[in-house]
Amino acid sequence: MTIKIKPQDNKKGAYIDCDIKTLSKEELDSLKKALEEFGVLFFRNQDLDPKSYIKFAKNFGPPADYPMLKGLDGFPEITVVERKKTDIGPNFGGAVGKEKHSGFHTDSSYTKNPPRFTMLLAKVVPPRGQGNTEFSSQYMAYDKLPDEYKKKLENINGVFSSLGKISASRIEREKENSKDNNKKEIKSVHPIIKKINDKKTIYCSPGHLIKLENIDENEAKNLQDFLFNHQVNNSFRFSFEWEPNSLALWDNRSILHRAGSITGVDRILHRITIH
Repeated sequence: MTIKIKPQDNKKGAYIDCDIKTLSKEELDSLKKALEEFGVLFFRNQDLDPKSYIKFAKNFGPPADYPMLKGLDGFPEITVVERKKTDIGPNFGGAVGKEKHSGFHTDSSYTKNPPRFTMLLAKVVPPRGQGNTEFSSQYMAYDKLPDEYKKKLENINGVFSSLGKISASRIEREKENSKDNNKKEIKSVHPIIKKINDKKTIYCSPGHLIKLENIDENEAKNLQDFLFNHQVNNSFRFSFEWEPNSLALWDNRSILHRAGSITGVDRILHRITIH
């Protein structure tokens, strides 16, 4: 079958109608172009076993290692993103505070070479309206920055830490499935403004950022507060409601995301990050 690409309003992602397991090279090339254009691709009805899922992921690059949790048994490339109905702490990858930006992040921004792409495959989903994944386009966020902030941020670096605020959302899973080194802080420095696919984007993970460099401390605090709130402006945001066998694939360098709230129900997603 020929793939069908259905862009969302204002190019905030696109829905893709295809069978992932039977894609031709030409169809894969079309997917890669769509990913570059829309930032996030959404797929429905993709019944993938772990081998098929990993095979699809490798079309976009080598799977990245997640340094904090062990992978799925027999398939270390796959991280199980799970919420149990008995969990009482924050949702893994979700808000840990009341701030508008709380929980928004880019995956593994604290590593020296963060993954380019992330994909999630739904295995167990909650009732409609719970546990949606929210996204925010950082291309749009950069485009709408006032010129004075574009100039100010151009030469500023951010320090990102594995023990940033969002680390509190891993507590339940770390009790069960942590890697031996997951208590060691991992930090890395990245420029706040990056050029991806010849377009400038804000690269700042609110869940991991602990410091802005090359700027006065007081000014840094004010700039950080402005930046976090600007990054998640409602006009840049969109949401995906999970169904069994749904898949989302996005550019981790230019898209923020966070897990929506879930209470008293189970949710299991399989995640692969890609270099």
